[in-house]
Amino acid sequence: MTPLLIAIMGPTGAGKTGVAEALADHLDAQLINADASQVYRGMDIGTAKPVDKSRYQLLDLCDPDESFGVGEFVQLAQPILTQLFEEGRNAIVVGGTGLYIRALFEEYQGLAGAPNPALRELLNVREESEGLEALAEELRAMAPDVFETVDPKNPHRVKRALEKVLLPTPLISVKLPPFQKLKIALSPNPETLDPILEKRSEVMVQNGWVQEVETLRKGGFKRSDPGLRAIGYGQLWDFLDGKIELEEALATTIVETRRYAKRQRTWLRSEPNVKVLKSAGEEGLFEASELIRPFVR
Repeated sequence: MTPLLIAIMGPTGAGKTGVAEALADHLDAQLINADASQVYRGMDIGTAKPVDKSRYQLLDLCDPDESFGVGEFVQLAQPILTQLFEEGRNAIVVGGTGLYIRALFEEYQGLAGAPNPALRELLNVREESEGLEALAEELRAMAPDVFETVDPKNPHRVKRALEKVLLPTPLISVKLPPFQKLKIALSPNPETLDPILEKRSEVMVQNGWVQEVETLRKGGFKRSDPGLRAIGYGQLWDFLDGKIELEEALATTIVETRRYAKRQRTWLRSEPNVKVLKSAGEEGLFEASELIRPFVR
């Protein structure tokens, strides 16, 4: 039988991990992470990483001060999926970063590849010594059309644009083996999800999220680093700086998490070939299992 490639998508807190792991047990499937924040090392609690990381591919790939995007994701995911297909094994891609899954399943063409590490380090050093404004001005002079599309106050965007101008990398095109493909989205309504998100944020703090952020600070990372743009990390950073109280940091994190979940639900409205389930928990798992049943007979 042709192996299955399943996506488990949906807003944060919808229960994607539990459903994906249960289905992986049933199908003897390899789990592959598709959450942009979970690729960062040292960021476990605030990104809700799975408890048993050994079951997954593409977790803990880089440090918080490194960039990682959709091009890098598909570049790493493709050989894993090719090997699984050759072995006749099923695969489950799970995560809330819709672009990663869409690019992979819809086989996007012309994606930018990973940056050159030496050039990235050089630009980081130059940002420290010359300032971001100097790099932005260099981008304006070299490629004014590119500059017009970039926020000149966003260090990541400016440096990434300069990398593409100074040292273009070959574009990446996605080509998957002929899996049977199925996208499933768990998308419970806000009335169901919002209390879950509030409770989850509170539990994360109880489980040591503040200490996790303190460890990252002591490791030399900066609040502006790419990985630390994940929801909640900046708020807790400000708490540790004494700028706000913990209660305010938590309240802001909950609001931002709800907004993010809303954006994820909006994304799903335009997702091609996806089966959207309004259930969570055991009911969501049952409905997902029923969707998969015709593919495994």
